[in-house]
This record gives sequence, C-alpha cells and structure tokens, in this order.
Amino acid sequence: MDARDIAIVGYGTAGQALAIALARDGHRVRVFEQAAQPGPVGAGFLLQPTGMAALWSLGLLDAARACGTRVDRLYGENARGRVVMDMRYADLDRRLSGLGMQRGALFEVLRAALPPAVELHAGRRIVAVDAAQGRLTDADGRSEGPFDLVVAADGAGSRLRGGVPSTRLDQPYPWGAVWCLLPLRDWPHAHELRQRYRAARQMLGLLPVGTRPGDPTPRMSFFWSVPAQAFDDWAALPLEQWHAQMIDLWPQFAPHLADLQDRSLLARASYRDVILGARWHQDRLLLLGDAAHAMSPQLGQGVNMALLDALALRDALRTAQPLDATLAGFAAARRAHIRAYQFWSRWLTPLFQSDLAWPATLRDWLFHPLGRLPGSRLQALRILTGTRRGWFGRWELPAGFVEALARR
Repeated sequence: MDARDIAIVGYGTAGQALAIALARDGHRVRVFEQAAQPGPVGAGFLLQPTGMAALWSLGLLDAARACGTRVDRLYGENARGRVVMDMRYADLDRRLSGLGMQRGALFEVLRAALPPAVELHAGRRIVAVDAAQGRLTDADGRSEGPFDLVVAADGAGSRLRGGVPSTRLDQPYPWGAVWCLLPLRDWPHAHELRQRYRAARQMLGLLPVGTRPGDPTPRMSFFWSVPAQAFDDWAALPLEQWHAQMIDLWPQFAPHLADLQDRSLLARASYRDVILGARWHQDRLLLLGDAAHAMSPQLGQGVNMALLDALALRDALRTAQPLDATLAGFAAARRAHIRAYQFWSRWLTPLFQSDLAWPATLRDWLFHPLGRLPGSRLQALRILTGTRRGWFGRWELPAGFVEALARR
C-alpha cells in the first residue's frame, strides 16, 4: 500500500474517524475545518451496534462506553398512551444494545485519538476544489495542494457536493427540531429512548446520553419537533404556552420543565435528504458521510454510517487498485448498505413529522402490531441496529466485537 497525501474537509464525526484511520495506515493527512475552535455540533445521538463495532475496530469503544449510557429499548406512544413502537435489542441478540452519547463526548474520544502527525487547520473554510488537480481554495483565496485525494466530509449542507455531478436528490426536510441537553435527574427510563406523539404534528423525545469530559452530570437529550418554516413562530410562542403543550402531550415530563426556562439554551436542527448516483467521486474528490448520504434522523443512523464510511474508505485504500477503481468500489459497497435506510428514512418521516392526519392514524393502529409479527419484527430490528444490507442482505457485525460484548 502506497502512502498518499490526503486532504479531509470537515472535522465532524466522519472527518475525525477518517483522519485517525488513514493516519494510522501511514497516509499523510491534513484536515481543514471552517470553525476557528472545532467542537461538536448537536446534542445527543444513539450509537447503534454498527457504530459501536466501528469504534471497537479503532480501539475506542471502551472510551466511548465510559461516558455513554447503555440503551436497551426504543419505546414510543401517542398522546392517549397507545403503544406505537416497542423495540428491544435483546430480541435480535441478547448481547446487543445501543449506546446513548453526547456529541461532545464522542468528539473528545475521537479528538484524543488523533495521531500527532495529522495537521488540523482550523478556521479554514474551503469553498472550491479542483478535482482534477486535487487542489483546495479557501474563502480567503488561499490555495492548498495538490493532494492525491480530497475527501469532502463537510456535512449535509456540503459546499463541495456540486463537484461530484451525480446528485439525484438534494432537498431539505420540511420538519426540523429544537434540542438541548437536560439533567437526567430521576427520569425513570434511564436505559430507553422514549418518544411521545400527537398525530405527527408534535413529537417529544428523550434519550439518556451519559456524561462528557469536564461534565460528570448524567444527561438526556431533549428533542421537540418543529416545522422548518415555523422556527420563528415557535420562538415567539410564550414559554408558558409551550410548556403547557408539552405537559398536555406528556404529563410525566412536567418535573423537568424547570430545566427548560431559558429558551436560548435550545438549538435548532434542520435536515436534508441527499441521494447520489452511482459515483460518489469525481477525479480526486470524494464525498463522505452526510455529504454523500444525508437523511432524516428518524432512523438514527447518521453518526453510525459516518463511522462505517471512514473504515470502509480506509480498507479500500489498502488495495493496490488505481484510485478511480478504489473509490468506485468503496461507493458501491457503501451504497449497498445504506440504500434501504435512505428509502425508509424518506418514507417513515411523514409518519412522525408532518401535518398529515391519516399517516399518523395508520401508524398508531398498524405500526406496533405489524412490528410484533416475527418476520417483520426481525427486519425492523435489523434496520434499527444498522445490520440490514440493502433490501434483503445482512451487514455482519465483526465476530470479535460481538464476543467482546459477550465478555462484558
């Protein structure tokens, strides 16, 4: 394997994991991040067994588990208390679980593992890439390169996606959310993702996400669904009226409203739906992570797919093929894994976030009963855990990883 000069644009999960993996393989890696002080973006997320396996492959799973919280169950119900979703990892394999984590915790785990040889250029917003030459241009007109490979890992709103002319779909989702981290306190569902819905117009979600370096307080990630065009309306709504909406939807949440007195602590989140064609690269430019396949967070796969992308690209670059064949093979392998997730994410989202009444009614009456049938339950659990490959295949977890979980 020849060592290459590689530029990574973006220092999110995909960029961090890729920099670690490639530098350990001896590649010369430089990372360009637009933020002057790189840090995490987002509140909390659910690391699935696939993402945990990726961290295990990097030797970082124990560090992640030290601050994360085991999640055994995903449970959702409507405003009347009717069960909509009830999924347990043990029904697929008793050794499996999810891991609730704060974005800040994963960022620090990956930051601490970054090899010293990696050059991190903060405060450099890359606005253009000469894909043929492998050269970068930043917002100040400075040029960098040439590089053997430029990896655009700059997120769902990628500025560089247009450099790969195979985008089939790139559009925002009509719904987003406001979110923050709340103290876990005495929340009784300390190992469960809990959601409550009123039709598909309102959704309140709570996910235990553990601690992070510098903050030993156990926390949970709070999520409130908001139409993307109505963020300003939500901000103008008197706080007491918003609190009343939440209590009406989920009375059990009332004691935690004391932690939601300052609306400025909540961040806004919006999402995109991105589907590329057969090619994820053009000459020396490759798209990775959300830049290549952004989707709704409804299936909770974003971070997990970013970690898997990073390891798959590392493995592809270990081959002796020409670069074009290497990148084409990488894209084909990853596309085979994620295609079903992109489909289900697009079509499930209106069942949980929309103004439509009839999809939510069908969801309330059919989603849980269908999910209890043996065949469909198995398929749903494979989608949840990230172990579905395409429509009918399986993405196998590494045997050593599953054995490690069994020993713990």
